[in-house]
Amino acid sequence: MREALFIKKNKERWERLQNQPAQDADEMAKDFTQLVDDLAYAKTFYPSGKVTQFINGQASKIYIGIYQNRKEESNRLLTFWKYELPLIIRKYHGLIFFTFLLFVLFFIVGFFSSGHDPGFVRTVLGDGYVDMTESNIEKGNPLGVYESGNALLAWIGIMINNIMVSFTYFAKGLSFGILTITSVIKEAISLGAFEYMFFSKGFGWQSAMGVLIHGLLELTAIIIACSAGLVMVKSFLFPGTIKRMDSLKRGVKDGVKIVVGLMPVFMIAAFFEGFVTRHYKMPAWINAFILLTSLTFIVWYFIIYPVRLGKKLSVQLNEEEV
Repeated sequence: MREALFIKKNKERWERLQNQPAQDADEMAKDFTQLVDDLAYAKTFYPSGKVTQFINGQASKIYIGIYQNRKEESNRLLTFWKYELPLIIRKYHGLIFFTFLLFVLFFIVGFFSSGHDPGFVRTVLGDGYVDMTESNIEKGNPLGVYESGNALLAWIGIMINNIMVSFTYFAKGLSFGILTITSVIKEAISLGAFEYMFFSKGFGWQSAMGVLIHGLLELTAIIIACSAGLVMVKSFLFPGTIKRMDSLKRGVKDGVKIVVGLMPVFMIAAFFEGFVTRHYKMPAWINAFILLTSLTFIVWYFIIYPVRLGKKLSVQLNEEEV
């Protein structure tokens, strides 16, 4: 059977499953079985076809739904962070990597532009902030700005601000990603100029290690939040085998889940910035422990675990086919 005929024959049923998913457990199991049969056929005759990817995605969603209905997984939030969010992250790994590379590229641009143009740092960061920082550097306390204010109020304020910023970056995706990409570039250039200001005064590594106490988690979350905005663009421009508007709705839904899923990361990053970064002169081993723990979490939860979970799901789907 030709791929076009295969799609035409099953399209109506697939659209029903996509737009009106089953709520009854028995009906859900029946739909899953049919999709597994479709997937087995598609993998046999159209292994590299878009229809195979589409069916696999639909089957994965139902499989996750079955997991959610298991008694031992009754906690909806646990299921979200244990299964749903990692699988969404895995789905858009390529887009997240693109955003990360864009950030790194313009961080380098910001850093070296500051070295070639003495006024660049002030243009990017503002005279007030630069004057205050230079004053702190002269006193031998380069990150003194993090010592000011009440730690609790700083934590709450930073947390709310960062969460609001993440939703703003996501919403900017509606501009076909132009404003989201612009935001990534501005964030990267600002950080590059910020770090150059310290490196040029001989406090580069002290600044980097201190800022990364909270910055490692915060920057990771910002990059992924910007990627969530680009998810909408990708879904609209490349709808695959489904209607463009249906693809956009799916992209918006995935993007919102990504941004919501980042809230705990922003909370922890803000906690570090409010309570811990102000003690950046702490013993080096404590600083290193915090950075290593944060880096391990980032690599595990956003890279390794989603890949492993995706492979595990694929194996289980293949077993169901048999």
